Amino acid sequence: MSEIIFAVREAEEGGFWARALGHSLFTQGEDWDDLRTMVKDAVSCHFEKETERPKVIRLRYA
Repeated sequence: MSEIIFAVREAEEGGFWARALGHSLFTQGEDWDDLRTMVKDAVSCHFEKETERPKVIRLRYA
């Protein structure tokens, strides 16, 4: 896999949440920078082998 896309929305309680399209990956962050860090961590945990991890992570704000 070369790319993974996350749909990003504002959370009602503040901050953002992100859901990967086509994968069961969900995460949230207090601000945009925190969300980016949390998304990277979620991808690393979900794809344990580095060779399986997508090369590109896209965040699409909706």
